[in-house]
Amino acid sequence: MSGRPVPPRLRAMARTRTQNVTAAQWSPNGGTLGAPDLTLPGNQVFGANVFSVEVQRARLPKTVFRRLQAGLDAGQALDPEIADSVAVAMREWAMEQGATHYTHWFQPLTGSTAEKHDSFYGPTGDGDAIAEFSGKELIQGEPDASSFPTGGIRATFEARGYTAWDPTSPAFILENPNGALLCIPTAFASWTGEALDHKIPLLRSMDALSKSAVKALSILDPDTPVSRVFTTIGAEQEYFLIDEQYYFERPDLVTTGRTLYGAKPPKGHELDDHYFGSIPERVLAYMLEVEQELAKLGVPIKTRHNEVAPAQYEIAPVFENSNVGTDHQQLTMQILQNVARRYGLVCLLHEKPFAGVNGSGKHNNWSMSTDLGGNLLGPGDTPHDNLVFLFFCAAVIQAVNKHQALLRASIASPGQDHRLGANEAPPAIISIFLGSELERIFEAIESGTGEESTPQAYLGLGTSVLPRLPKDSGDRNRTSPFAFTGNKFEFRALGSSMSPSLPNTVLNTIVAEAIDELAGRLEGASGDELAAGVLDVVKTSYAANKQVVFGGDNYSEEWHDEAERRGLHNLRQTPDALPWLVAPSTVEVFEKYDVLSERELESRYEVFVEQYVTNLNIEAETMAEIGRTMLAPAAVNYLVQLGVAGDSAGVARIKDELASALDVFVERLEDMETANANHPEVEDVLDAAKYVQETVVPAMEALRAEGDKLERLVTDALWPLPKYSEVLFIK
Repeated sequence: MSGRPVPPRLRAMARTRTQNVTAAQWSPNGGTLGAPDLTLPGNQVFGANVFSVEVQRARLPKTVFRRLQAGLDAGQALDPEIADSVAVAMREWAMEQGATHYTHWFQPLTGSTAEKHDSFYGPTGDGDAIAEFSGKELIQGEPDASSFPTGGIRATFEARGYTAWDPTSPAFILENPNGALLCIPTAFASWTGEALDHKIPLLRSMDALSKSAVKALSILDPDTPVSRVFTTIGAEQEYFLIDEQYYFERPDLVTTGRTLYGAKPPKGHELDDHYFGSIPERVLAYMLEVEQELAKLGVPIKTRHNEVAPAQYEIAPVFENSNVGTDHQQLTMQILQNVARRYGLVCLLHEKPFAGVNGSGKHNNWSMSTDLGGNLLGPGDTPHDNLVFLFFCAAVIQAVNKHQALLRASIASPGQDHRLGANEAPPAIISIFLGSELERIFEAIESGTGEESTPQAYLGLGTSVLPRLPKDSGDRNRTSPFAFTGNKFEFRALGSSMSPSLPNTVLNTIVAEAIDELAGRLEGASGDELAAGVLDVVKTSYAANKQVVFGGDNYSEEWHDEAERRGLHNLRQTPDALPWLVAPSTVEVFEKYDVLSERELESRYEVFVEQYVTNLNIEAETMAEIGRTMLAPAAVNYLVQLGVAGDSAGVARIKDELASALDVFVERLEDMETANANHPEVEDVLDAAKYVQETVVPAMEALRAEGDKLERLVTDALWPLPKYSEVLFIK
């Protein structure tokens, strides 16, 4: 064949296959990891880039260090008198790490993090410069607040906003090939003091729960001097990794984070051969570098593994207090994405980047711990310990049942609408899984009887003497959105791309309310009377709230019917759930505990509803552009090729089928464009979201179905988008 021209379709096919071969190639990126001897102190990098307690102890004057730590232990604001000393020590440490700039690192209502870099160096007036960083600069910054979403708290012309140092979350260094940056975790507020971020309400909610839990413990366990209770989280992060070549060949992934078109591949995850399988070499190399970078930042990563879907993985840390854990979760997402590019990969955090393939969540393991090291949700070794455990467990059940719709609203997003309720994630119905043994204990307390129905006999549950409880009270239920897993509750319904701040703010606040309500019934009780009183409180609370407890298959249609009979909410999509952020019951509990005012709640509601409409509009416009400029032309080009291929019966059938499919595709494309262009004039932002939900989204789904049909008909040599069978399986 030498000297003969290669037909265009064969050149295209060769190019496609070459792309796949290229994507499958990688080489170690010169890696700095190697195989260090971890027995040598110099090779231990954990916390190396953190202004930790150890660093503070070494660099601060003893009196300053003691005052700083005493204030933090008591939950007090930083004493301005010591701020300058802390700032000088922090600057010197940061500059030794290579930092030339600092930033107040904060979490606006965009859902991501924000930063404005300022240099340590300032001119001296004689042509020189000197490094400076004062206590005032450490404690407070002033970024422009007008361009961040505020939901009406700030007008566009009102630019002033303040960042305030959060000393309970340590400062850290972010490294760059050309330098380093000192990041100071901060809150972000308007000049009126209203929260413009996710950190402030989280900190307020942690304080609220601590006060309520400490008060309850003073009744339940007056001989143990608990002064503070911390909520803890360990967020398991799921994500996809794909070759960057495929990513940049798909405008939908680049613009929206998910594929707006894409036919189901012949093989998905039906064989379950990816889950917990051997980690591909390139991916493992990437994971090792991610873990090293996170270790430097003090993020205690514990677990890594292949997830269910092809090209899907998971990383999980050890428990930390909710505030630090949330900051670390934001860092984890950032590092996952940054490091991926060093390996020719792109990390996808969207909840549903590939239709028909399992999406990604973020399992939020939540518990309560005392400043003495006790876990209030851990069954104990004595009857008294279990008395305390049952009290706090009952409070959680009551809180989740009363505010189930609010919890659902706290995890609402467009990405979640593709995932929640599918046979891969918890449904939109919030329920609690206790495990067979623990559920049996609560049922026995409610009925006042004990049964020897298990190998461990639970007797005397109606008396003041409680038995020992099992630490693993049954098998786990992967379909439950809120499951007790031994010494914590796992809120499994969070989306993979979201900050854990709002869900944990809600959890802390509603549990504080439930603790206060239950503890209020025990005022003045002691001794045997207290034990009997706790059992009575647990009995009454469980009887009133047990409709939220369910241990079966949350995916089944039978459960959906049963949940409706029980009076549980089924808020399937984001516009159904978000109004609960401003429901009277929400406003009441958040204002009662000074977590968010009604105005602050309204602002979040406005922001999230507007983000829903905006995100779907971006998706619809991207979908239309791809359809008109890529998919339809590919089908037309194939029809042209078929037109010169002869008049055989087979060619005619293929041509007719493709022409018919293209006609329908163009009709659906025009329908979708019309739906997205004709948003009605509305005063209520929720009406705009409802229009998108009821009109635009169905039009997008109908268009996608026809586009995916074209993918199965147009020759592979002309199809312009990398297919799932390539993107998900070539590593």
